[in-house]
Amino acid sequence: MISRETIDRVFETARVEEVIGEFVTLKKSGSSFKGLSPFVDEKSPSFMVSPVKGIWKDFSTGKGGNAISFLMEHEHYSYPEAIRYLANKYNIVIEETEQSDEQKEAADERESMYLVSKYAQDYFHKTMLNTQKGKAIGLSYFKERGFTQEMIETFQLGYCLDEWTAFTDSALKDGYDLQYLESTGVTIVKEGGKQFDRFKGRVMFPIHSMSGRVLGFGGRILTNDKKAAKYLNSPESEIYHKSKILYGIYQAKKTISKEDNCYLVEGYTDVISMYQSGITNVVASSGTALTPDQIRLVKRLTPNMTVLFDGDAAGLRASVRGIDLILEQGMNVKVVTFPDGDDPDSFAKKKTTAELKEYLESNQQDFISFKVSLLMEEAQNDPIKKAGLIRDIVMSISKIPDSIKQEVYIQECSRMMDISETVLFNELAQMLDKKAREVERKPASAPRMRVASSSNKEKTAQQSQSGNDMPDDAAFNEMMMAQEGQKPTSSNKNISNQPATPKGINTLDLYEREIIQILLLYGNHEVNFIDWVEDHDKHGKVIMVKEEYTNTVAHELYLQLQDDEIEFTNPLFLRIYKEISYQINQEEKLAVERLTSHEDSEIASEVTNILMDDERYVLSDWASKEIEVAQKTDVLQKLVQDAILNLRRVLIELKVKELMQDVADEENRIEALQEVMNYTQLKALLFDKLHRVL
Repeated sequence: MISRETIDRVFETARVEEVIGEFVTLKKSGSSFKGLSPFVDEKSPSFMVSPVKGIWKDFSTGKGGNAISFLMEHEHYSYPEAIRYLANKYNIVIEETEQSDEQKEAADERESMYLVSKYAQDYFHKTMLNTQKGKAIGLSYFKERGFTQEMIETFQLGYCLDEWTAFTDSALKDGYDLQYLESTGVTIVKEGGKQFDRFKGRVMFPIHSMSGRVLGFGGRILTNDKKAAKYLNSPESEIYHKSKILYGIYQAKKTISKEDNCYLVEGYTDVISMYQSGITNVVASSGTALTPDQIRLVKRLTPNMTVLFDGDAAGLRASVRGIDLILEQGMNVKVVTFPDGDDPDSFAKKKTTAELKEYLESNQQDFISFKVSLLMEEAQNDPIKKAGLIRDIVMSISKIPDSIKQEVYIQECSRMMDISETVLFNELAQMLDKKAREVERKPASAPRMRVASSSNKEKTAQQSQSGNDMPDDAAFNEMMMAQEGQKPTSSNKNISNQPATPKGINTLDLYEREIIQILLLYGNHEVNFIDWVEDHDKHGKVIMVKEEYTNTVAHELYLQLQDDEIEFTNPLFLRIYKEISYQINQEEKLAVERLTSHEDSEIASEVTNILMDDERYVLSDWASKEIEVAQKTDVLQKLVQDAILNLRRVLIELKVKELMQDVADEENRIEALQEVMNYTQLKALLFDKLHRVL
């Protein structure tokens, strides 16, 4: 693991505007920088970078953070990868924390495997471009497939000479250990020590991780040898797990995030042809069945996936299973099929970019329409097959974790298949109840969930528990009416529990957030405060005397909150406040940069949002419009006082509401009314200080 000292040094050294400036064109705007959002298309800048605070904020998407979080959002690096990227950029030596011998050995082995894989990629690529056989065989194959030089470079395509040990001999000569050549699978070692190149005579497709590291290879044979597999992949290893990676994810990740959609195809050449034709948010499952890990990889970038199927009917049926997996991961899935005889590779070559985009847009279907169009033709004259198709569609809907989406799809299925929604809801409820019972049988059981139309919820639950598969009376009546051509009577078809009453604005949250914002922005500022204290005149009469004193904003707010024994009700604000309190009590000064780089990502994100809210006005460029913006630093004393008074006022209002419930109680009425009067008087005093009318 990277040591804490190294991480701290990276945060201290990295300049957020320099890091982001490599990816976004920034223009100076006062003490900050602004630019166009790198996450969405826009004409007016909504992206702000504050060098003073060391953070950034994209107001169009709500994303924000420090230099590390930008690399994680934009480049989709993991946290350690982002740290290593910046350490390399600023020439910081990375120190690792003390590891056991086994951990060191495992880390060294993985790194060695990455180095060997990178060497192999470069070797195959250079062999294809720089050797006579490479050009004549490998390069000519890719050119015949219609791939441009730009695509060959983008995907680092290559060729392994049709010789038994050409690659292995070169790697050993250059100092690479045979152990790692074997563990990555680029070299096969037989008993007795005989060794040869796994990908001999094949064109090479390197497979990259999300961050661009070479994990393995796919190799296509160019001869008609029926004994050899057409495509050969690297074997499973410490760094390559084919079920957890998608081909093209490294090249496509930015566009997937920006377009908020991912196209899924089957093979390497499908990806490259689509990419060359302008569809750059495309990945492939590399000939393997789609897995939950691969879907979750896409879900990190977008919740939307469009599956592109060949026109082959048999292949369509075999691929349908992947749709349920996508739905199960909570993603939105669309389907596009190509004309019979075409696949994404061949179809993309026939069309211009505009034509291809138009086809994908106009031919996409939701999964229900797709299943119906695929299976309805053979089922339409057979009631049994039609019932099976409907049950299959409801089974797919049951995979969706979002109950609102479930209801929408049930309604769509009802419309398309001409069947009562009530029957479909009951079928869905039984499927979900069966799934819940299966979960309950497992040692780590999940909370039981049942979905049904609210009008029949209790009956459906009873039927499901008793194992009765018959519909209830209402469902049966609607079925009969549908068969007779009558329109079913409307009923409440909500399949989730009663919706929660929409919550209003939480006033307490607003004022707690305001106090946190004042602490973060002005905590270290020294301000002259005023207090009124009791004293006695020469006659012994109590009088109020104004007392002036100087204190930092952070210490003043801390003391005021302590005096009133006020504790934050918002859990996240409470955690942030505790971090601030610890700093000002232990170190006498607030270091905001330690909060924006906090190991608790929620704290870091919220602190960034609060800090950058103050920068929003910069985007409007009021100075150029000759509009003067008041500076809060000029009225800090009043800002602090009002924040505390407002928080007290809201807490008093909540206390009065609580006491009013006791007024109805005969035994406590007098005592409760007296307390209400006391708190109301205190509230009036606060309103007077705030210059408000009660």
